Amino acid sequence: MNQQSAPSAKPVPAGREGAIPYLTVRDGSGAIEFYKRAFGAAEAMRIEHEGRVGHAELEIGPAKIMLSDEFPDHEALSPQTIGGTPVLIHLYVEDVDAFIRRAEQEGLKTLRPVADQFYGDRGGKFEDPFGHRWWIASHIEDLSTEEIRRRAAALHGEAPAQG
Repeated sequence: MNQQSAPSAKPVPAGREGAIPYLTVRDGSGAIEFYKRAFGAAEAMRIEHEGRVGHAELEIGPAKIMLSDEFPDHEALSPQTIGGTPVLIHLYVEDVDAFIRRAEQEGLKTLRPVADQFYGDRGGKFEDPFGHRWWIASHIEDLSTEEIRRRAAALHGEAPAQG
């Protein structure tokens, strides 16, 4: 189908604005169940392919993620297969402390405990059982860019940067 045959289709579908992380995992069904239990995710869609999850969409509050099982023939490999991930997924939640308590009970591993951050968030760094890393936070304080710079400089013992 091309654009001429579907003039009413929006180039960016509603609810899919911005970047949406697409995770590749070794056990798609297990990952979906983990994110439901640990993150309170709702499954919006799942398409099975050759007995594996070919595509799934989950909603964690207003945030969305997509995922699939590994498909090496399509170069879709998990962090476990490639030996880690350079990506940190940032997720805002209403109550980070309660969210993390529940998620840790389901197997979320703490890499950096939840703490108040100089830029106005309360958050920490975590790794899920499938090798994906998350920064999960609640925003607790509205700050100007100047105040964030001042606090960063104070934290690192430097003079605040200008600009």
